[in-house]
Amino acid sequence: MSMTTFRTGPAPIATAPVPAPPDGAAGPAGRAPRFATLTTTVPKELVHRASVAEVLLTDWARTAADRFEVSAQWPRGHSFFTAVQGRHDPLIAAESFRQAAILLAHTEFGVPLEHPFLMHSLTLDVRPEHLATGSAPASVGIEMTCHDVTWRRGAATAIRFEAVFRRGGQTVASASGSCTCTTPAVYARLRGKQAALAGVPAPLTAPLAPQHVGRTSPADVVLSPAGRSGRWLLRTDTSHPVLFDHQVDHVPGMVLLEAARQATVATLGQDTFVAHLASTFERYAELDTPCTIEAHPLPDHAGQRRVRILAHQNDTPVFTATTGTGPHPA
Repeated sequence: MSMTTFRTGPAPIATAPVPAPPDGAAGPAGRAPRFATLTTTVPKELVHRASVAEVLLTDWARTAADRFEVSAQWPRGHSFFTAVQGRHDPLIAAESFRQAAILLAHTEFGVPLEHPFLMHSLTLDVRPEHLATGSAPASVGIEMTCHDVTWRRGAATAIRFEAVFRRGGQTVASASGSCTCTTPAVYARLRGKQAALAGVPAPLTAPLAPQHVGRTSPADVVLSPAGRSGRWLLRTDTSHPVLFDHQVDHVPGMVLLEAARQATVATLGQDTFVAHLASTFERYAELDTPCTIEAHPLPDHAGQRRVRILAHQNDTPVFTATTGTGPHPA
């Protein structure tokens, strides 16, 4: 999964300096909030989004040498991360984790804004009983712990993240994943001629019926029929305003995670709530090559129904995942 490159202006985003306290007063330590009583999103460039509306994070602070508290807000309704059976979409937690990892890499680990990120793995577990949507957006605290950091010339080149999501004092999800960061020159050599595909529309195939994959709109369906049970073609709509928020030269990782979720629902039934996802991104999924998605039911484990998801291009694995169901929300 590539978190992709999003180029911004040459000047880095700076936080507000701490003002000097009045004589005799004790001043705060560390970074001062720009607006002490207002909530704003973090700069979109720091999470590799083109649209401010797609930024889920509102603040961050270091709490220990390797630990950070990141604040997020999940809307009651979202154009893509729609509520599932009255619960927040589990994949909004995955997107929050992705954004938090990028944010910290840029602001705390010296990674320049123009450097691409490559995600190698992502595991997510959610607790459906604590994900109910309410009468207001959900304020979520994400405790991010960083491990196995490697450095080169003052910037991190690889980081493993672990996260715990809390809402109102309750743990609602946990996630982990590893990524590497590289220079634009190395990325250009790695991608070669495929880099020219950024912004080029991919061939668009017909979607499955939305209700068969847990969606309500055909525009949000990422699977197409392949003429065989348990197998589909990946549907990549490069005009989708959320999944393709900005131009990229490959299939974004969130598209593959959504494909895994939709394939699981198509396999287990429309009322399936995917609460567990353990994924590995083997290589780039290319926009100009058909991608086959396969689902293979696995034996139940600890009360979970499980499915193995495989994605191939030219008979080469590009993505694998194991998904599991959670308890059906009451």
